[in-house]
Amino acid sequence: MEGSFKGILYPARLPTFHRFPAPASVAHLVQWFWIPEWNIEPGRSSRQHVIAYPTSNLVVQGDAVEFSGPTTRAAYRDLTGQGWAVGALLRPAAVPLFTDHPAALRDQEVVLPLPGLLTAVSAAMTATPGGNTHDDGARRERAVEAFVAWLISLECVASEEALLANRMMDIIASEPDVFLIEDVASRLAVSPRTLQRIAGKYVGLSPSALIRRRRLQDAAELARSNPTADLAAIAVELGYSDHAHLSNDFRKYLGFTPSSYRRSVGGNPG
Repeated sequence: MEGSFKGILYPARLPTFHRFPAPASVAHLVQWFWIPEWNIEPGRSSRQHVIAYPTSNLVVQGDAVEFSGPTTRAAYRDLTGQGWAVGALLRPAAVPLFTDHPAALRDQEVVLPLPGLLTAVSAAMTATPGGNTHDDGARRERAVEAFVAWLISLECVASEEALLANRMMDIIASEPDVFLIEDVASRLAVSPRTLQRIAGKYVGLSPSALIRRRRLQDAAELARSNPTADLAAIAVELGYSDHAHLSNDFRKYLGFTPSSYRRSVGGNPG
């Protein structure tokens, strides 16, 4: 889990970064927790580019808790100074806890008044038990435990519809032969119209956009980690009719082509 860079365009530029799987108690609400930490020299910044996973995040950082809505394009964040963040990649079933209209929050971040979560996670990340300033691993684990405890305190019981939204996302994310909304609908034994409705309610993006995001993430990871792989072959493997269609998607949603991306990372798998 911690070694996965899928969705991160330039892993070599990352600060310290860890992912933690969600425990069973909140697995219906969270895909995983993620914690970056950074210490950038004065006067410098570190730009982090991502093809974000197509769902929302709840993030504790600094003196605030932010809800980040689903993204429609590649994004970046400039890191400066010293800091950390503790985020939860939310599963669709968790989204109604924080918004009734996720589509209205596309590509946006809003601060939520959640002082209990802020206090608990911040205390864990800034504590140095016994004066041990090198207790980074335990400190991160305690932060995740505090986040989990707060989520459990919400006593959220997911509806059947919410769990269906989770299964929709699981299929799209994990089954590479899913290229069309009809493929997902047949696996779930529901209509495409039903999928459209639950995707709008629990994610804020269409099923087609979710499929496209997975394909772009996979294409970027294959182009980066397999520097000698033929890009046309990658396009076919991911269900594109040809290299040109893959390049068009890259250019439209990421702002560059697979070839230029590969050159920019130098074929370095990170």
